[in-house]
Formats: sequence, C-alpha cells, structure tokens
Amino acid sequence: MNEQRVIETDIEIRGKSNTPVWVELGKIEVRKPLVREADGSQGDLFPSEARLRNLTYAAPIQLELTLVQGEDRQEPIMTTIGQLPIMIGSASCNLFGMSDDERVLHGEDPYDPGGFFIVNGTERVLMTLDEDLASNKIMTEFTERYNERIYVAKVFSQYRGYRALVVVERNRKNLLEVSFPSVAGHLKFVDLMRALGMVSDHDVVNAVSTDEDILTFMMQNLEESECDSVDSGVMYVGKKLAPNQTRDYQRKRAEFVLDNYLLPHLNYLMPFGMKEGDEGYRETVESVRLAKGHFLGRMAEACFDLVLNKRRIDDKDHYSNKRLKLAGDLMEDLFRISLNRLTRDIKYQLERASMRHRDLSIGTAVRADVLTERLLHPLATGNWVGGRTGVSQLLDRVDHMSVLSHLRRVISPLSRSQPHFEARDLHPTQWGRICPSETPEGPNCGLVKNFAQMVEVSKGVTDEEEVIRILYSLGVDQIKGDVR
Repeated sequence: MNEQRVIETDIEIRGKSNTPVWVELGKIEVRKPLVREADGSQGDLFPSEARLRNLTYAAPIQLELTLVQGEDRQEPIMTTIGQLPIMIGSASCNLFGMSDDERVLHGEDPYDPGGFFIVNGTERVLMTLDEDLASNKIMTEFTERYNERIYVAKVFSQYRGYRALVVVERNRKNLLEVSFPSVAGHLKFVDLMRALGMVSDHDVVNAVSTDEDILTFMMQNLEESECDSVDSGVMYVGKKLAPNQTRDYQRKRAEFVLDNYLLPHLNYLMPFGMKEGDEGYRETVESVRLAKGHFLGRMAEACFDLVLNKRRIDDKDHYSNKRLKLAGDLMEDLFRISLNRLTRDIKYQLERASMRHRDLSIGTAVRADVLTERLLHPLATGNWVGGRTGVSQLLDRVDHMSVLSHLRRVISPLSRSQPHFEARDLHPTQWGRICPSETPEGPNCGLVKNFAQMVEVSKGVTDEEEVIRILYSLGVDQIKGDVR
C-alpha cells in the first residue's frame, strides 16, 4: 500500500544574477522494501533474508521535486530521497496480506506478532513513551509563590512538532496574567484579549463566563486594563517583546508572536498554503486570533472555577490526561527532523552549484544517504531526537511471551533517581489498560510498565472537520467570525 501526501516545504536560494531559485516539494510515496544487489539488480526484500544477510529492512521514499528559476519552471522529477525503515507486518511490509502458508514459505513464523524493525540484521523494537500530559487540553493546578496560593490553568499547545506551554494564572490581587514562549514575564489578560480582536468589555467578559461570581473578578481585571482598542493591545504586547524599538517593528513582532507562539495548535484553522497577500488572508488571521481569544477565555474560566471551588485540580496521573507515543508518532518526529536536514542539504548543494556557475539540477542536488543516515542511526542506537535514550531496543527473543511483553512495554520519561511516588503508584484508571504486576523492581518500579492483555490503543482523529460538523449539528454555538 503506497502512501501519498503533499509536503508543504519550499527551498529558496539566490542563483545567477540574483534570480530567486525555488525547489517545490510535491507528492511523496513510500514503496515496498527492496534489496539492491552488487550487479545493480533489484528485488523484493523479505524479513528472513534481511536477518540472514545483515540488511536493513527498508523501502525507498520517492519525492516529487520541481526546480523553479525565476520565470523558468522545470518539469517535476520523481527522485529517491532515502530509505525508510519498514515495520514488520505493517501495510508497507512485503508480508502484509499473506496467508500463513505463504509466510512459512518466506521463512516466517505465522504466529510472529510483528511490530518491530530490522536494522543491519538485528531486530529493533520502539518503546511506547508514556507522555507526561495530554496536548491541547486545559489543566488546572495550585502553585505557591511568596507564601501565597496561585491558581493556574495551563495547556501544552502542540502543532507540527512544536510544543508551547501557555499559562493563565490568577495572582493574589485577583488579576489574570498570561505567559507563553518568547514573552518575558507576564501579560495582562484583558490587554492580550484586546490585541486578539476583542475590543469591547462585553466581548471579553462573554468569552470568559456569564457567571455572576466570575463577573465580579472580571470587573477588577477590566479596571486595571490599559488598552481600549486592538491597535493599543498589539502595541502593549510589542512593547513587552521589543522595548526601545520602533513602533513599526514592535507591531510586526507582536503580530508574529501572537500568530506563531500563542496557542499554535489553533493555527490549523489557517487554510493549507495560504500566505500573506492572498485573498482573504487578513480576515482569516483575524478569525484565528479571535479563536485564540475564546480559548484563553476558557482557560480563565477554569482558573476562576478553581478559585470558587466549582472544580478540582486535575490529576496528572489520571490516564485520560495521558497520551502515549507509539512507533508511528516516534517515526513521525524522526522523519520531520530528517526531512529538514535533507532540505538544508539540497539548498547547500544548489548554492554550491550556482557559485561554480554550473547548470542547476535536482538529480545531482539530492543525496539520498543524508535522509537514510538520519533515520537509521537513532533506530540502531536508541538515541532519539529530543535527547531521549533507550527508545529503540534489541528485541528480546528468549521465548514467545518475552517477545509479546517487550512489544507492549511502556516507559516513562521521568527521572529514575527521583521518588515520584504518585507516578509510580498503580492508578485506578489503569485498570484494563496497564498490567498491575509486570513492572521491574528497583529504580524502574512503576516507571516501566506493560500493556494489559486486552488493551486497545485508540488513535487520533484524522478528519477534524467531520468532528466539528458533528458538534455544530448537536447545537454547539459557532463563534462569531469563525473561519468555517
């Protein structure tokens, strides 16, 4: 089964006579695992042969590349950019769809569960990572500062590999403050809401709540506000980000940070490929900012509900607040980093050819071993992107039960040297999901776990638009100015 999608990265360099040169990345396709012999011939590769000959069970990745030099646009070229390790038993595996008898003919045990990779003849399994907290979900907690209890609502906003912590907290004066990446210190909640397009006090209060107790808190925040328009709100953020700079630079910097670093997961509302200058771009940006304002309002409401004892703090160890990173998510992170490395290498090769006044060619600029090496090295060593170690391990083949146990292993990123009593405890919500007895003794106790026998891991929804349509059909109010 071949997979195709569009890569939305472009590579730009300056060619002869300062002419801009673009490389557009189009459709990407994953083939079936192949083996290339010494005489240049190719044939299908099966796992048993990869084990015996110390080969890597991988399939070529083909990418459509188009070179654009000023007004001159060359024909798209489908070129091999590297080798992708293929999981045994996956849809791209040569064993996929075979009967038991056919698998035996190819040297495979029909009862072998699959789910591992073969790198240089050795079987490697990717550990499931027990992530700390779910992304894009509002969590509430207490924190202590100067012997005062601070009420906090936070969310780990994640979008295309970028993860940003956005925090809304109520200080001891009942004032709301917001902090997020690239902003030093805190921003006043109401002034930030103005910058996101909520001009009137009514809009700001409605975005938070209509509860009378919360209205009292909001009145105090409105009185402390310094801004009365969208422009003054943007300038307030700009002065915090770039003090002592020109007003024009402060405005541009503030808009850039609000669009990219504040709640980045809501940027999926931007249509694919839309750029500044396109028709409807300004209106779409305003709608996305408005959605971010309403999300901040939900966070503020959660914070005030905690103050009023209308909700309890969220349990970090509750399994509904956890997300597991399986092999697909780990390979996605690895491929994203590897593809960025390849694009930088293509840019370098084209720049070098341009400096030497050679004709630019995509075929000579793409070095397939760059991507292949970046994909295989972490799988072979276990040193994953993000500084994590022990992610890829040698599959335990002592017996059939040890294989099943190893494939179901779940490891936590928490430090082994710290107590972490609550994280190590058996939580009631793990019933039916995590095995209560299969965990090592000693420092790893409770941090290395195993899936229960009948566990079923759900995946994220691919068609988010369908979910949104269902919610609206059930009576959810549509935000004014929503891009849909």
